[in-house]
Amino acid sequence: MDSPHGAAVKAENFGLKGPRGWAFRGIALDAAPGSLIAVEGPSGSGRTCLLLALTGRMKPSEGHAEIGRHRLPKKMAAVRRIAALGPVPGVNDLDQSLTVAEQLREGALLQRHYGAPIRSLLRPRAERRAAASARIEAALEAAGLDLATLPKAERTTVRDLERLESVRLSVAIALLGSPRLLALDDLDLKLSDTERTEVWALLRSIAARGTTVLAVCSEAPADAVVLRTGPKADDGAPGPDTDAEPDPDAEKDPDTEKDTGADYGTDHGSDTDNDTGTDNDDTKGADDALAEAGRA
Repeated sequence: MDSPHGAAVKAENFGLKGPRGWAFRGIALDAAPGSLIAVEGPSGSGRTCLLLALTGRMKPSEGHAEIGRHRLPKKMAAVRRIAALGPVPGVNDLDQSLTVAEQLREGALLQRHYGAPIRSLLRPRAERRAAASARIEAALEAAGLDLATLPKAERTTVRDLERLESVRLSVAIALLGSPRLLALDDLDLKLSDTERTEVWALLRSIAARGTTVLAVCSEAPADAVVLRTGPKADDGAPGPDTDAEPDPDAEKDPDTEKDTGADYGTDHGSDTDNDTGTDNDDTKGADDALAEAGRA
């Protein structure tokens, strides 16, 4: 049963196939609300596609999943409304030219516009501003980001943030809408061992408050519910292929009310797994697929 804050995440024979093969296949999961779920695997093994599929941004090819009481793939739009993306490189990158305060205000504005009930827009402007400020303050506290410690406090530009500070800011923006599922990609990218320990401690604290957390990483902590992506050497199954095609009609869910088109930070195009080598057939298709997923 779901908690008031978190969403149970279940999957059975969950798979997604692209033009060159399976991005992932045979995924099984049964995680309670408030769980810390780690998607573990090497870069290019379908981790990002799995994250996007479980958050309603890519349409699976077989099997099903349930996020809260919403069944995938039928209720993709409903899942998007309760699942927020933290940092997902290439999908919801922070605007490097903005200050931290501007980025937070933009996030609050978009959340209010797309995620808030219509009746909330009818409240007096001063009341709306006060509510937004309260949400931002609570989100920053939950993300462990103290603006006073930044070089120029809230006027610090995003480009001047350290990697860990940038992750915390992305998490804070994702938490503005009080999601029941928080998803993060490439969690351990460009972080020291000490910083990784801090990030996992942050995610544990968020999960402890009731929000279910789904994080892509290279190495999962021992206390996480672990999903592993990669080829199955023992059964001859084909290896993962991240050239999966996103659902072109992801925003046209006939079983839900009119979709807003975006949760903040999920609709800007994408890249996958941050490979820094030369483009080849195995990565180019993934870039195209996730760019389309960014519009879902």
